[in-house]
Amino acid sequence: MNNSIIAEQFSLLAKLIDLHGEDSFKAKSYASAAFTIEKLTTELSGLDHEKLFQIRGIGQSTGKKVVELLESGELKILQEYLSKTPEGVLEMMNIKGLGPKKIHVLWKEMKIDHIDQLAVACEENRIAAKKGFGQKTQEKILSSIRFQKENSGKYLFARVEGFADAFTAKLKKKFPQENFAFTGAYSRQMEIIESIDWVTTTSGEQLKTYLVNDLIKLVADRDGMLVFSAEGAILFRFYLSTKKTFFSTLFLTSSSEEFLQEWKIRYPTPPKDPVSEEKIFDEAELPFIPPFLRESKKVLDTLNTWDAGQLIQTKHIKGLIHAHSNWSDGGQSIEEMAKELIQLGFEYLVLSDHSKAAFYANGMSEERIREQHKNIDELNKKLSPFRIFKSIECDILSDGTLDYSNDVLSTFDLVITSIHSNLDMEAEKAMQRLLGAITNPYTTILGHMTGRLLLRRNGYPVDHQMIIDACAAHRVVIEINANPNRLDMDWRWISYALERGVLLSIDPDAHTLEEFHNIKYGVLVAQKGGLTPGSNLSSFTLKEFEKFLDDKRIMRGK
Repeated sequence: MNNSIIAEQFSLLAKLIDLHGEDSFKAKSYASAAFTIEKLTTELSGLDHEKLFQIRGIGQSTGKKVVELLESGELKILQEYLSKTPEGVLEMMNIKGLGPKKIHVLWKEMKIDHIDQLAVACEENRIAAKKGFGQKTQEKILSSIRFQKENSGKYLFARVEGFADAFTAKLKKKFPQENFAFTGAYSRQMEIIESIDWVTTTSGEQLKTYLVNDLIKLVADRDGMLVFSAEGAILFRFYLSTKKTFFSTLFLTSSSEEFLQEWKIRYPTPPKDPVSEEKIFDEAELPFIPPFLRESKKVLDTLNTWDAGQLIQTKHIKGLIHAHSNWSDGGQSIEEMAKELIQLGFEYLVLSDHSKAAFYANGMSEERIREQHKNIDELNKKLSPFRIFKSIECDILSDGTLDYSNDVLSTFDLVITSIHSNLDMEAEKAMQRLLGAITNPYTTILGHMTGRLLLRRNGYPVDHQMIIDACAAHRVVIEINANPNRLDMDWRWISYALERGVLLSIDPDAHTLEEFHNIKYGVLVAQKGGLTPGSNLSSFTLKEFEKFLDDKRIMRGK
């Protein structure tokens, strides 16, 4: 049980106390403890009780509950609150625009204890009429319910990857003589998937005997496909084939419908019983198109403009751009981060802590910036030839200006600009803010362009083409934020950015050492957009990166 899980338990407890309309002082105390625990750099599980109780923001009462969690794996008081809260009410806690106090009103005063009841109440305009809600809140609630329903049963690629690999290894061990290969959206590296799919030569009866139990159910058996489900888990789909048809089945099921329809028009006679997927493309006199590029039919028109072997790989990332230290809301010191990167073979770190407007993330005041820069200068002398660049993730304010004056921004080697506040915007407002940042001469990289969180919230509306054109005009780099919850800018716009000569940058937005490895997920979606190392800023060597910054300074001087 790590700090993150412990913090989640206390945060949930605070919300449930508020939801039941009980002791607000206790609720605030537990919420404060959750915040404190989340930011700790030392795991509570490794401390003795005496030291645990001495941590500021925890104290005796909360400390005892931490011990209870560590020893028993659960919190009795939390379980009591959960047991007396209807499941539908708990589900309502995931709705954007609804805090515990508002849910209390809906539940206790309006007798609404399920999302479907809430949706009906919104459609009948009863929520807007309730004191403390209003029309705008009602619209947000209804929009959030629709978003939640649309995304039900969907999962982030990164969240199921480890399970998918482990489960496949288990299947191969059980059936060593049979073939298994990923197919479908998972094999195409889609950022959101609804099922994990395999092609296999294992018989349907063998799979059913092995998989079906009290937890896993067979939900479909048709047309050579088996579908299994476990409560609260992703669907498993198996396409059944023979040894002879394995690769043709793999090709058909790993290509998108759009790609496949166009393929059948252009190449109506497929090879019989191909010995590999590559053989299918050889017969059509085409270069091999990997599954992650079999998304759009357009790829068949651009075969002469790219080489799959030249697309970006994780090994091509030379520098880690966009990472947060414990100077703001990160988990480690700058030196700890740098030493980890040196071990991993990186050449440089672009440190990008939060700016002062992000007070909730311990954003940097001008005075602390000066202190941090001194610290970086000392570390650069100590750790050479590895280099730490002075950067900031500077908030784009509501009027499109940046969080610091240009005098302060000029003290950084480069500036990443991002929107973190007032995300509920119309397109006109969002564009005004983004274009304001892009036209600032100190903006080097535009961070997570739409502010989206996959499966949690839509991004604010953005005219991607206009933003990309503006970045091209002002020579601003566009980030591919590799946090698997973001993957923003969307890969579907990479090809247009490349056409316009815009540099992209795969950045992990890391807050811990573990999150350095987010880079992988940025690379996976970047491959789908056809990105090569030469068009990716974080693939620049240290020498190339320094020249890029020098050129940027010269351009700014003009």
